[in-house]
Amino acid sequence: MSLEIGLTILVFIMTMFVIFLRPGGINEAWPASVGAGIILLMGIVSHEDVMDIIHKIGGASVTIMATIVMAVILESFGFFHWAAARLANLARGSGYRLYWYIQLLCFLMTLLFNNDGSILITTPILILLLKNLRLKLHEQLPYLLSGALIATASSAPIGVSNIVNLIALKIVHMTLYMHTAMMFVPGTLGLLFMSYLMFVVVKKKLPKTLPASLYDVEETFFSEKFHLLKGTLSVETKNQRTKFMLRLLLFVFVIRCLLFVASYLSIPIEIVAVLGSLILLAWRWYHLRTNPLDILKKTPWHILIFAFSMYVMIYGLHNAGLTAMLVKACEPIVNQGLLQASFMMGGLVSILSNFFNNHPALMIGTITLTEMGLDPITLKTIYLANIIGSDMGSLLLPIGTLASLIWIDILRKNKIKVTWKDYLSLSLIVIPLTTIVTLFLLFYWVQMVFA
Repeated sequence: MSLEIGLTILVFIMTMFVIFLRPGGINEAWPASVGAGIILLMGIVSHEDVMDIIHKIGGASVTIMATIVMAVILESFGFFHWAAARLANLARGSGYRLYWYIQLLCFLMTLLFNNDGSILITTPILILLLKNLRLKLHEQLPYLLSGALIATASSAPIGVSNIVNLIALKIVHMTLYMHTAMMFVPGTLGLLFMSYLMFVVVKKKLPKTLPASLYDVEETFFSEKFHLLKGTLSVETKNQRTKFMLRLLLFVFVIRCLLFVASYLSIPIEIVAVLGSLILLAWRWYHLRTNPLDILKKTPWHILIFAFSMYVMIYGLHNAGLTAMLVKACEPIVNQGLLQASFMMGGLVSILSNFFNNHPALMIGTITLTEMGLDPITLKTIYLANIIGSDMGSLLLPIGTLASLIWIDILRKNKIKVTWKDYLSLSLIVIPLTTIVTLFLLFYWVQMVFA
């Protein structure tokens, strides 16, 4: 191993170590940017590389931030309170039924927004709901854990639900439409398997019945929420509130669909995403008379710095020769067949994600694939195996994804303690099996439809 690649790997490992420890609650973007700065000063990443990075992550970053802005706007309309109340009412006193509605909510929020946005939406909703139901901590944990796992894993079926997926799509020259056609069915079936398996594991920990006195909590939630709102929004009844919220969700769904239309027509999808968020901002101003500038404070802009910095370090590893080493090691197995290649690369990205976060893991795996001279359908299939490893296999440890780190931070701020033992008691059983099953489903789906 050369001195250059050794120093680059050392900088990368030290950066990830600080990100995982987060001393003093430091934001993950700071150590990432310091690591990227060292790589740039070492001259391993050139000015041309930086321009290429900006080109590759620019559109994806704008798209993801625009959808996160939509998520922040939903909170302004009282969506969190409305959703928590609806979940409580739909559960009708059953702890088991509440589990399945939470799973559905987390899945849909990730599809409508993205995995980071979904965590920012669903985690506060669940905390609000579970506290108002006065469940004890050991009763809350199964809902919080399973909800976070499904929300993060649900970024697999469609490429637009994860910033790192969007960036990688550009590298393999794959459209959102093609990604969805190849991945939605196996990805969704894998998520159904994951939800059922989690239910089997946590069933004994779930309360069979919920407190009868708190079934219908919607009026309490909304009387508190809308009393605090400044503006002209007037929502008087449950039905009116529900219709209003459903109109908001329908608008977001339409924007989501237009992203795929834009991708199919070769129109930059970030244009559609930004227009959607601007329209929603105008809608909020009309109803609430809220200054749009508050979004600047509420939006997690550090995600952009984190993504750029991680990509700089990945380019450094690539330029130093890491991907060439991986190509040499992996190519013989990839050439044995699509099934073996899918499991090897999906497993490799899963392992790298859990130790070094899924952002760099997927980037390393994807760049490695592009160096192997594979035919288009093989490249795209193995790339999607990488996605399964990045979006599902990465969840074995609570440090494998940025969404998981955001989730832990939200829980910490709400004084909810989730230990590694709590997390691993579920993930060690569910994640390996789900990853394997979904990789099999992807292989057979591609063979059946695209071969």
